[in-house]
Amino acid sequence: MPDEERNDLTHPEKDEANSNVEPYSVYTSREKWFIVALIGFGGLFSPLSSNIYFPVIPELSQVFHKSVELINLTVTMYIVFQALAPMFWGTLADSWGRRPMFICCLLLLSVSCIGLALVPTNDYWLLLLLRCFQAAGSASTIALGAGVIGDISDRAERGGFFGVYNIGPMVGPAIGPVLGGALADKLGWRSIFWFLCIASSACAVVLILFLPETLRSMVGNGSITPPPISRPVIPIVGRNKPRSSTEKLPRKPFQNPLRLLLNPDILILLFFNGLVCAVFYGVTASISTIFHTAYPSLNQTQLGLCFLAIGGGMLIGSATSGKILDWDYQRVKKSILRKMLTQDDSFPIEQARMRLVPFLLVFFVACCAAYGWCIQKAVNLAGPLILLIGVGFFSMAIMNATQTLILDLVPDQGSSVTACNNLMRGSLSAIMVAVIQLILAALGTGWTYVLLAGMCVVVSPLIYVVIHIGPSNRARRQRKRETEGAEGSSSG
Repeated sequence: MPDEERNDLTHPEKDEANSNVEPYSVYTSREKWFIVALIGFGGLFSPLSSNIYFPVIPELSQVFHKSVELINLTVTMYIVFQALAPMFWGTLADSWGRRPMFICCLLLLSVSCIGLALVPTNDYWLLLLLRCFQAAGSASTIALGAGVIGDISDRAERGGFFGVYNIGPMVGPAIGPVLGGALADKLGWRSIFWFLCIASSACAVVLILFLPETLRSMVGNGSITPPPISRPVIPIVGRNKPRSSTEKLPRKPFQNPLRLLLNPDILILLFFNGLVCAVFYGVTASISTIFHTAYPSLNQTQLGLCFLAIGGGMLIGSATSGKILDWDYQRVKKSILRKMLTQDDSFPIEQARMRLVPFLLVFFVACCAAYGWCIQKAVNLAGPLILLIGVGFFSMAIMNATQTLILDLVPDQGSSVTACNNLMRGSLSAIMVAVIQLILAALGTGWTYVLLAGMCVVVSPLIYVVIHIGPSNRARRQRKRETEGAEGSSSG
C-alpha cells in the first residue's frame, strides 16, 4: 500500500506515537507554507504575462502597422505554447528536480521579456517569436508548483495547500489587465515587458536563495541531501532536520507524460476540468467587448476594473475551496474509520474530493447563464459584476477539487500530470477563445452563455463516472508499480 493511503487510514496520534512510521515529509507545517508561498510567487507569472498584455493590443496594432487579428495571433500562439511547454519542463522536473527547472523557466521568461521590450516595430515576426519564448518560460511554473505540492504534502492537507497556492496564479487575471493598462498609459507599452523582466528576475533570485529541492525520487521525504546544484544558497527550510548524505535514490527514468492519458479516470478528469476552464475563458475573453457594447459609457480604465470582479471571485474561491476540500476529506476519513476499514482496502479519494463538485457546478451554471442575460438586458452594472464574482468563485472551487484529485492519483508524476492538465485546458480554452465572438454574433449574449452553461450540464455525469471507476483504475496502477518495482529489484 502506498505511504499516502497508509497514512490516510491511520490515526494521526498513533502515527506520532509510532517512531517506526516515517513522516510523509520532514518539513513542519510552517516550512511547508513557506515553500507554498515561494512557488505561488513563481506561479503568478504564467497568467500575469498573458493578461498584462491585453490592454496594449490596440496600441501594438498601430505601432506595428498590423491588423488586430494579426496581433491577436500573438495571443493565440502564447496559449498554444502555454499548453505545450509544461509537457517538456514538467517531465524534466519529474526526473531532474523541481528547483533547477523552476529557476530555468523564470530566467527564460526574463530574457524573453528583454527581447520584447526592445523589439523593433518593423519586425512583427520577432514579436510573435518572442511571445512563444515568453509563454515557454512562464507557463510551466504552474505545473512545477503543483509537483512541489505533491512532494511535500499528503492527501489530508493537499487541498488546502493547493487552494492557497492557486492564489498566486489567480492574481494574474485579476490585476494583469489593470496593471498593464496603467503601465502603458504612464510609461508606454514597452514598460510592461520591463516590469515582467524585473519581477521574474527577482523571483528567480528568491528561489535560488531559499527554495529547497523537493523531488521525492531525489530527496525522499526531504531527509536526503541533494547534489549541490539542487540546494538553496540560504537553507532556512529543514535546516534542523537530520540529513543523510550517503543514501542515494536512483534517478527516475524519463516517462512520457502523454501515457498518463491512457488512464480512463485521469483522462475524464482532465477533460472535465478543461471544459470548465474553457467556459471560464469564454466569459473572461469577452468581458471587455460585451461590456463596451452593453455599457458604452465605460472608459478603458473602468473596463479594466471590471476584471477585478471575476478575479476577486477567483481569489476567494481558490483560498476557501482548499480548506473546504481538506475539511470534507477529513469527514470521509472519519466515516471510513468508524466502519473499521482495514488497511488493505483503498481509501476512496475520488469520493472525498468530488462529492461536493455537483453542487458547485449547479451554482456555476446558474451564474454563467444569469450573467449572459443580465448583459443582454443591460441591467444595472452591479448585476453582472456580482455574477462575475460567482463565476470566478465557483469555477475555481470546481477546478481546485479536480486538480487536487488529479495530483492525488499520481503524486510521483505531479508536474507531468499537471502539464497534461495544462495541455487539455489550453487546447479547449484556445478553441473557446477563437469561437466565442462568432457564437456571440450568431446567438446573442444571453443564449451564448446558456449554451456554455449547458455544456457543463452535459458533462456533469462524468463526475460520477470517475467516482465509480476510479478505485479500480488506481488499484491497477498500483499493481503495475509494484510489478515494475519487483522486476527492477531482481534485475539489480
